[in-house]
Amino acid sequence: MTGSLLFEAIMFLAGAILCVSIAKKLGLSSVIGYLLAGVLIGPYVFGFIGEEGDDILHFAEFGVVMMLFLIGLEIEPKNFWNMRKTILGMGGIQVGGTMLVTYILFTLLGFEFKVALVIAMAVALSSTAIAMQTIKEKGLMDTTFGTSAFSILLFQDIIVIFMLGFIPLLANPDEGVSTDTHSDSVSLIQNLPMGFQTLAIILSVVIIIVAGKFLIVPMLRKVAKTGVRELLIAAAFLIVFGISFLMEFVGISPALGAFLGGVVLSNSEFKHELESTLEPFKNLLLGLFFMAVGASINFIVIAKNPLTIGGVLIAIIIIKALVLFITGKVFKLKLDQNLLLTFGLAQIGEFAFVLLSFAFGLNILEQEQMDMLLVITALSMSLTPIISMINERLILPKIGTKESVQRPMDHIAKSQKIILVGFGHFGSTIGRFLRSHGVEATILDHDSNRVDFLRKMGFEVYYGDATRVDLLESAGIAEAKIVICATNKIEVSKAISNLVLEKYPHVELMIRTKNRYDAYELLNLGHTNIYRESLDTSLLLARDVLSKMGFRKYTLNRQIQNFKKYDEDSLRRLAQEPNRGENYIFKAREELKQQEEFLNEDFKRGVVDFDNHWDSEQIKQTLKKSKSYTL
Repeated sequence: MTGSLLFEAIMFLAGAILCVSIAKKLGLSSVIGYLLAGVLIGPYVFGFIGEEGDDILHFAEFGVVMMLFLIGLEIEPKNFWNMRKTILGMGGIQVGGTMLVTYILFTLLGFEFKVALVIAMAVALSSTAIAMQTIKEKGLMDTTFGTSAFSILLFQDIIVIFMLGFIPLLANPDEGVSTDTHSDSVSLIQNLPMGFQTLAIILSVVIIIVAGKFLIVPMLRKVAKTGVRELLIAAAFLIVFGISFLMEFVGISPALGAFLGGVVLSNSEFKHELESTLEPFKNLLLGLFFMAVGASINFIVIAKNPLTIGGVLIAIIIIKALVLFITGKVFKLKLDQNLLLTFGLAQIGEFAFVLLSFAFGLNILEQEQMDMLLVITALSMSLTPIISMINERLILPKIGTKESVQRPMDHIAKSQKIILVGFGHFGSTIGRFLRSHGVEATILDHDSNRVDFLRKMGFEVYYGDATRVDLLESAGIAEAKIVICATNKIEVSKAISNLVLEKYPHVELMIRTKNRYDAYELLNLGHTNIYRESLDTSLLLARDVLSKMGFRKYTLNRQIQNFKKYDEDSLRRLAQEPNRGENYIFKAREELKQQEEFLNEDFKRGVVDFDNHWDSEQIKQTLKKSKSYTL
């Protein structure tokens, strides 16, 4: 049964749905859920898939391929040039420092210098898949940590090209290439002299760059002219698979070729179309990749050498963490951001599988060394989300945020009657409007990068986690009248609101929500001042549309107020419905029907026919005609 492709597909999907759902329910990263699912259904636990998981891992690498292609699309050459100091500086220090310390360690352990050098190259690389997935999942891309991690990962992805070109020079020309390698792509260059192997790899990179400009873009233009969306999707897959095949045929990582292809197409008019087409497939295949990594953990190898593998694994994580921490210190990252960087990138990455397999195929590594290193790589990737979670929940609240919170606390004015939490686009609009009317607010935000930027813009913003009692007390919540939750994270708003209701019931809460379902949740918790961020904007747009169709603005403003009243009443009634099943759908349809009837009755009852109140546009036109008012 386990040999059936359909059965294995069912196991993958069922494992992902079950384990990721449990992980998210427990507040963990989805990556942990995928890795756990892979371990459970893999050959060493329940044995539902593959004997060794190698074929699955090989197929699942398409998730990494697509991810790097999409990353390449985001890297416009101009932006890349602007980031060159961060990319070369942080990336160079991290890769160079990690390679040096790792090489010394494995040389002292008795490994041959060629083997130690290959291992050092592999260890220097972090997992772009795990790090970027976690950063995007937690909304940290615009933080100092996010940009720093992206710069280091980008440098690593580029340097792999040169590592793959250098490895053939380490091979002994007197020995044949191993026939045990699982990579069929080595066959193209395995009989070439070592210098020509390196030249072939560099030439393949040049071919991708030239083909992107003179072949791929013209092809996409031809496809776009047909107007058939399915053809554009097919073309997107053809580009990714074609580049991947070329790189694999040469004998190097297909993901690197995909990244270069993305960079080449980043300035084309098809950039956004390709992104929207491939994004859903990327996420699904990345999940499959994480599961395949979990399934590839060879517990037999671990059982044979548990102390050796455990010791080397811990040593590698410590080495990478120390080098990353020093890198962050050199570039003056704040402690909280530096700790996120240190623990977020302390694993060995997916490209290590490529480097180690390539070196094994060239007889640089022995079978026993290869097996041990693959297990250590998979284990380091599996442990990273857990280590990051420990950092965020146990270390940062005690160490990471302390320095940042203490820094501005001496300057927080406790006399302000309003506390504004979250100063993004939504919160900054509120703050600016209040300030324009002479009303000041104590502004708190949990993004240190944004805090520094806003201070340069002239805003008095303080960094800190507003779910902490000590920060709210420092901000003067005991004397405050209103707390505004302008953050877009419902979990943060709920935590703050529960804390305020419990300890400071005299303070009035005003909470932003993204949609009706978040509003239902807050209403059921007893909150009344709920503000849906899209409601007013959508009604204003609808008002302007009807105004251009000839309706009077005064009438439309009256109708907007009526609509909001009916919709708010409906929101509170529907919040009592415990689920979103058939009963909810029935009641929601009835509410919508009733709202439309009420609005229609208001409209017919004289709001149009007998409404003679002022209309600013009419007044302006009348005054303009009488020449007593100049616009």
